[in-house]
Amino acid sequence: MHTGILYVHSWLRWVVLVLLVLATVQAWMGWKGNKPWTATHKKLNLFTLISIHTQLLLGFALYFMGPWFSQLTSNTKVVMKTRALRYFAVEHLFLMLVAIIVFTIGYGRAKRLTEDNKKHKAAAIFFTIALVCILASIPWPFLKNGVGRALFKF
Repeated sequence: MHTGILYVHSWLRWVVLVLLVLATVQAWMGWKGNKPWTATHKKLNLFTLISIHTQLLLGFALYFMGPWFSQLTSNTKVVMKTRALRYFAVEHLFLMLVAIIVFTIGYGRAKRLTEDNKKHKAAAIFFTIALVCILASIPWPFLKNGVGRALFKF
C-alpha cells in the first residue's frame, strides 16, 4: 500500500506543479495587466487548491506509514543525524506544510477581496511564495545522500 501511495504522490506532484505554475502566471498577468477576475481564475485556483490538499493527504499517509515515522518516534537522534531520514521526517514535511498554508491563505484572501486587481495581487504574491517553497522541498534527483528521488515513479 505504501508503494502505491508513493507512486500516486510522485505523479500528482506534476499535476500540482503545472496547476500552481498556471495559477501563479495567471495571477501575475492579471495583476500587472489590470485584467478582470473571471470564472476561469476561480476554477483554476480551486483545482489547484484541491490538488494541493489531495497531495497533502497522500503525503500524510506516506509520512505515518513510512520508515522515518517509526524511527522518529523510537529514536529521534538517529533520524536527525541521518540526512535522508531527516529530510523526509522534518524538512520536506515542514516546507510543504508552509507552502500549502501560504497557498490556502492566498486563495482565501483573493476570494474575499472585492477589487479584481487586489485579488490578482494577493494571488500572485501568495502563490509565488507557495511555488518557491514547493520547488525547494521536492526531492529532486540531483539531491545527494539518499534524498533525491526519480522524476517519475514507474
